[in-house]
Amino acid sequence: MNKFKMICLDIDGTLLNSEHKISQNTKEVIRIAINEKNIPVILVSARMPKGILFLLKELNVSQPIICYSGALVMDDKTNIISNVTIPIIDVEAVFNFAKEIGIHVSLYRNDEWYIEKMDKWAKQESEITNILPSIIDFNNLFHAWKQKDSGPNKILCMAEPNELKLLYTKISEHHFNELNVYNSKPTYLEIMPQNASKTSAIEILSRKFGIERSEIIAIGDNYNDISMIEFAGIGIAMGNAPSEVKQCADEITLCNDEDGVAESIKKYILV
Repeated sequence: MNKFKMICLDIDGTLLNSEHKISQNTKEVIRIAINEKNIPVILVSARMPKGILFLLKELNVSQPIICYSGALVMDDKTNIISNVTIPIIDVEAVFNFAKEIGIHVSLYRNDEWYIEKMDKWAKQESEITNILPSIIDFNNLFHAWKQKDSGPNKILCMAEPNELKLLYTKISEHHFNELNVYNSKPTYLEIMPQNASKTSAIEILSRKFGIERSEIIAIGDNYNDISMIEFAGIGIAMGNAPSEVKQCADEITLCNDEDGVAESIKKYILV
């Protein structure tokens, strides 16, 4: 009997190929795992719900989703299971740092994406995700969130690598206690609540499904996947992952353009 009972998949660079698509082979393998083997396949991403739900429809499956690298967890009916936000005082400080340098800032809360203007960075992200952001004055947005004692699930800063390094240094020197800051790619700096992670969200769902840590497979390709790769019963790095991510994995599969996800699921589930 197969010992694995849940599969957790990162999306970009893992489930999706370099054309931001799911290959037909991977679709079929995932459907077999869910429908014939009764294995929940959980999409775990820094994306917002809209950027994940259309992929579930494409796969023709109903499963919970983990958004914003664990800050928001929703069930298959999009009911909120867990929701963690960034304190507004920290949001304002990061925004002011970014503004000084001239870095684009996107704010995400629940299923909304907010920007102050449609620049080249917002346009690029919109083309990748097929989602249009809401344009709003951030000072008004901050005021509204203060009234509700709330904030965003995620801050995304987009700029050239040298500018993001400068921003990262400023954030580090400020000694924020409640932020998790990392590069998801050279031109993207993602900022999440400190107490939310892909692993903490997976733990929430594993308890919901009654699944042990040792029964989980996690597959990812980037630095924000390291914690779930190390947490899972077997953690798998994609062939296109950086060497630091590969070093943390139990196994390395093929790259995302060679159906690495499908190969791993065949090896551990479809046996």
